[in-house]
Amino acid sequence: MFTGIIETLGKVTNLVSEQDNLHITVSSNITNELKIDQSVAHNGVCLTVVGINENEYTVTAIKETLDKTNIGELKIDSIVNLERAMKLGDRLDGHIVQGHVDETGTCTNIENQNGSTVFTFRYNATINNNITIEKGSITVNGVSLTVVNSKDDSFSVAIIPYTLENTSFKTLAVDDKVNLEFDVIGKYVSRLTKKS
Repeated sequence: MFTGIIETLGKVTNLVSEQDNLHITVSSNITNELKIDQSVAHNGVCLTVVGINENEYTVTAIKETLDKTNIGELKIDSIVNLERAMKLGDRLDGHIVQGHVDETGTCTNIENQNGSTVFTFRYNATINNNITIEKGSITVNGVSLTVVNSKDDSFSVAIIPYTLENTSFKTLAVDDKVNLEFDVIGKYVSRLTKKS
């Protein structure tokens, strides 16, 4: 379980394909605090640490993960958002995030607005994830954000300068693919509403 509050950034230093799997090595300032078998969210995707070597660690993404997320598009020197699993009793500063990507979306617009940056994303509403409610929560590449301008197949988020500088949003461009995890509580409420 995660919160969507990014701890730090990592840089991809090596990518090794093995059958249908991809081994991803990341350099990060939290590596010395990690342990084998620990869960770390990478752009919102929960992956298990399988190896540690000095300031670098390795995780493995299987075919299902590569098919459903943007992890397979990582390159050497790609910047990734990192968050370790929350501890029981921690403050929930973002929202409840599972680290299980619902689908990917595409950045369609980036606009500077007097101190904030508004990013707009399109997604496939036919997958039945279209529950982005105005002022509700969504996770984009692992970052817990508030939805603005929600539509049937798109939404926007407004990023403050601190978030822009301290997440991979600073490298995001129009047409980039992003990982989306819709609010698990919102999904549950939506299903209850449809049944009644």
